[in-house]
Amino acid sequence: MKYGIVGGGIAGLTAAYRLQQRGHEVALFEARPQLGGQAGTFEVGGNRLEVFYHHLFSGDSDVIGLIDEMGLGERMSWRESKVGFYHGGRIDNFVTPGDLLRFGAVSPIDRVRLGLVGLYLRRQKDWRRYEGLTAQEWIKKWAGKRNYDVVWGPLLRGKFGSRAGDVSMVWFWGKIFLRFASRGGGVSQKERLGYLMGSFGLLIDALADRLRQAGARVEAGRAVERIVVEEGRASGLQLAGGETVPCDAVIATVPNAAFLEIAPFLPDDYAGLLRKVQYQWASALVLALKQSLSPIYWLNISDPEIPFVGAIEHTNYIEPAQYGGLNILYLSNYVEESSPVVGMSIDELSDYYLPHLTKINPAFSRDWIVDRWLFKDPAGQPVITTNYGASIPSHETPVPGLYLANTTQIYPEDRGLNYSVRLGDKIASIAAA
Repeated sequence: MKYGIVGGGIAGLTAAYRLQQRGHEVALFEARPQLGGQAGTFEVGGNRLEVFYHHLFSGDSDVIGLIDEMGLGERMSWRESKVGFYHGGRIDNFVTPGDLLRFGAVSPIDRVRLGLVGLYLRRQKDWRRYEGLTAQEWIKKWAGKRNYDVVWGPLLRGKFGSRAGDVSMVWFWGKIFLRFASRGGGVSQKERLGYLMGSFGLLIDALADRLRQAGARVEAGRAVERIVVEEGRASGLQLAGGETVPCDAVIATVPNAAFLEIAPFLPDDYAGLLRKVQYQWASALVLALKQSLSPIYWLNISDPEIPFVGAIEHTNYIEPAQYGGLNILYLSNYVEESSPVVGMSIDELSDYYLPHLTKINPAFSRDWIVDRWLFKDPAGQPVITTNYGASIPSHETPVPGLYLANTTQIYPEDRGLNYSVRLGDKIASIAAA
């Protein structure tokens, strides 16, 4: 069979590769100028870097296995992370139980409750028990109102904005369960995270190269305008410019809104499920600095006056020498489509964000900035609400030969390279069955 694949992110590339391994013909098209989706890369200091920060957890077996399969296993580097928490004008380390005991933003009793909640959730494998609960109500009940107000509430609001109160406890469970899985045993419980030296763009390149070498058509900068349906069945892809590519089946790995645009013929009940899911925009202002802002890799921001949710200093994880001696800082945000951040230029967003960096490091000056970049994605984060599992659309659409696989369907897991690889494997199996 010949499969047409819409979207050249990790899920689409993985699906194409698995189908090709089964002996099928593949044609993959990505509307953006380069492959990779949210794991796309750009050049900094002579090396490549992801447009949105990425790392792996030790339990990410799907993507780790694929990296090995591509012959890139030796490029994986596993390192201890440095996670911090900014609140009340100070930075606290936030990794080990000892860090938690020294966390002065909440009372000793609340620190104990915070630690016990983490230990409890890391042992809970049945996420279904949380489907009818919001993260807000569960955290307030079991971790306490102060811990919610200082620790988890600001992070939920930073990620989901006005929708924070609707976010499912399943989403929060997944974050805690996965995070603890990457920590060692013993008293220290230090976290180890994995990175593909040279960027995860190497994995994207390897997949694309293998596909092309085996005869697949793989093109970036080629938008699909419409999925062709003949005699009630998906039969091809109409590309921008007028070309039509005949296919026996089509797999779309694009966000819901993009899928609805190219498949306007979908029945109302299925299309309604797609429209029901809301997304937060992802925004990352990336700065190349002469000096380091802080000693922390992943700095969570718990301050309502600071307009971004995270300051991720990549070079506190991977040394600056990999990027020409520059210090790489992501200022991360997730906002609703109505937020002014969505429409801001890089100059406007810099003026909005940069004055707040002196709160983290009073010595910061704009003179530190050597270069800067701005990346945005309208489908950065699906909003996972209560009982979300009951309304996930099937991978097999009502149109024969047409399949959907995107981040709204990986529940109870959240976005990430590992689950994108798993999704690609899964949709290839479904479509080839």
